[in-house]
Amino acid sequence: MPMDYNTWLDQPPFAWTQSEKEHHYIHLLSELTLQHSKACPPYGQALNTLRLKRNRYNKISTIPMLPISLFKTEELKSISDQDVFKVITSSGTSGIASHLYLDTTTASNQQFALYHIVENFIGSARLPMLIVDTPDLLKNRNAFNARGAAVLGFSIFAKRKYYALKSDLSIDLESIRTFIQTYHDQPVLIFGFTFMIWQYLCEALADYPGVLDLSNAILIHGGGWKKMQDRAVSPTIYKQRLYEQFKISKVHNYYGMAEQTGCIYMECEQGHLHASIFSDIIIRNPEDFSPCAIGESGIVQVLTPLATSYPGHSILTEDMGTLLGIDDCPCGRLGKYFRIDGRIAKAEIRGCSDAHN
Repeated sequence: MPMDYNTWLDQPPFAWTQSEKEHHYIHLLSELTLQHSKACPPYGQALNTLRLKRNRYNKISTIPMLPISLFKTEELKSISDQDVFKVITSSGTSGIASHLYLDTTTASNQQFALYHIVENFIGSARLPMLIVDTPDLLKNRNAFNARGAAVLGFSIFAKRKYYALKSDLSIDLESIRTFIQTYHDQPVLIFGFTFMIWQYLCEALADYPGVLDLSNAILIHGGGWKKMQDRAVSPTIYKQRLYEQFKISKVHNYYGMAEQTGCIYMECEQGHLHASIFSDIIIRNPEDFSPCAIGESGIVQVLTPLATSYPGHSILTEDMGTLLGIDDCPCGRLGKYFRIDGRIAKAEIRGCSDAHN
């Protein structure tokens, strides 16, 4: 089902109230459910097995959702092999990878969404960018793991790229020093996965005798909180360490996943994760899967009309979260805002940066 999303993608990413979003979403998600049930046999079979409807729905909370684990065990795509432009993989500790099949339209739309969301936080100007990873991550441009896809996606904001790590993940001090010396008097961007920044930047440079002043930086990080929790590193401690060690005060976490690449949920100045007009969340009660009220913790469901080449438009994750409010965050951004509380008990560890592959 071809869709022209150009007008939608050009709108401010936090301009819709929740009721406006749901008004637009119910039609799009209903159409996608029908489309994918016809074009993706395993998805259609799943709906049949679960006895779920394929017709139109009156609320987005009634749209069928797939467990995220199915992307590891089934080939879920609604396009022909000839139309596959890129394959994104995301693997957990089991080594079983999810495969997400993108055509050119889906890849382009997801990139546009990512651009507009992040632009709302850092501005439209391209910035010198320090990537806390290795350049070897991008060797195969046709198949990426989640880290590679994220690095490539965020690279659209780079005026020039520098990498903080060598091929063996050891610190590249020469690259970091050059970056700091060259751009010490202008805004810069630092990007990396949460655990990578902690282990391969903060801890690797814990005993560095000199001063690495990155006070002019905006740092964006996401994924991998499981390992941080295991080390008793809270978001507050994480930000404090970045400030004490590098003088970085502008830090934005984001929540996202390979299964809905581009539709990230950025952390605002108030410390809240926000759903943009390009995606939405529902927090569900673990007992009966009913939608939770504001302030109640439950399983996170993510939805987006941008998943047109594969049935990833409505996914039940393995993350726990809490809806904090709707349309009334002090930062001024409309829509839902929330926090992530951790993984479901006994769920597989699958944070994008937890697996270094």
